[in-house]
Amino acid sequence: MKRKVALSMAILGSTALSLTGCVVDDTQQASADGELSGSLTVACGAMEDWCQAMTTAFTEKTGVQTDFVRLSSGETVARLEAAKSSPEFDVWHGGPADGYGTASDAGLLEQYESPNAAQIPAKYRDAENFWTGVYVGALGFCSNQAKLDSLGVDVPTAWDDLLDPKLAGQVSTAHPSTSGTAFTTMWTQVTLANGDEDAAFDYMRKLHNNVLQYSKSGTAPGQAAGRGEAAVGLVFTHDCVKYKEAGMTDLQVSLPEEGTGYEVGGVGIVKGTQNLAAAQAYIDWSLTPEAQDIGPTVGSYQVLTNPESVQDERMIDLGTTNLVDYDFAAAAAAKKELTTRFDEEIAAQPRE
Repeated sequence: MKRKVALSMAILGSTALSLTGCVVDDTQQASADGELSGSLTVACGAMEDWCQAMTTAFTEKTGVQTDFVRLSSGETVARLEAAKSSPEFDVWHGGPADGYGTASDAGLLEQYESPNAAQIPAKYRDAENFWTGVYVGALGFCSNQAKLDSLGVDVPTAWDDLLDPKLAGQVSTAHPSTSGTAFTTMWTQVTLANGDEDAAFDYMRKLHNNVLQYSKSGTAPGQAAGRGEAAVGLVFTHDCVKYKEAGMTDLQVSLPEEGTGYEVGGVGIVKGTQNLAAAQAYIDWSLTPEAQDIGPTVGSYQVLTNPESVQDERMIDLGTTNLVDYDFAAAAAAKKELTTRFDEEIAAQPRE
């Protein structure tokens, strides 16, 4: 049965954003007595070296011992739900905003309006202050040029290019139940189909015939392409750039001309944290240029949300990228139903 979903406009402008005013650094003012103490555990949805660099820097700045566990978006929501009565995490940092929407709808995140949130453009912030965006990334194709050449296939520039029979078993993607990246792929198809989920699933079913395997992590398909295990990986483009710089030199980034989805990587406080003052301080700090500028130093080239942050030439130009009108609230509301349907109708089915 067809079900139309309301798609709202989420227009992204150029990366050359400007705002007046200075950034507030209230890290040391987060606790009532002015002194931070204790420890934090961060559920981190970005690359592991990014997570390590962020938590290490916060520890050095505040003295709060901060550790992380690297988890995909779906895994994070599942872990938060399982430990709802006694949370194992204090902060969630990184990973697509629709996952944060699912978590906030389930009562798993704490509302907090950081004094630094005003420095972040409103289109990158949750209106109810459950999360704030720290970076933006566009979904794209991460292709192994040598592998494509051996198959006689051009670098893909459209979603239908991935359906080429020559790419049977040559497309790597994650599973949308565990990966925010893969769910972005699914919701992009819903959006391109003007909310027609049946049409989106028709595409995903055809793509299934060319999928090598569904990984748990959204970054793994880029590595699979880099190693030549697959010809094309579906990842956020900044991950492909990172792998190419790390030595996987055959990798090429391309974007679907008809439009692609994107993520706003968020940060939020886990409801029930036992160290609320330090968690709030972490949020405050994560929104500053000091924190956001750490990403490029470890090869993470997401576009940064604070206008005062560094804009690196290796970051994608959002102003010239054809982005779909990605409705994060609608995506979050539909996620459970869509991923269940994907499990039943696609992932569990044999390839033709």
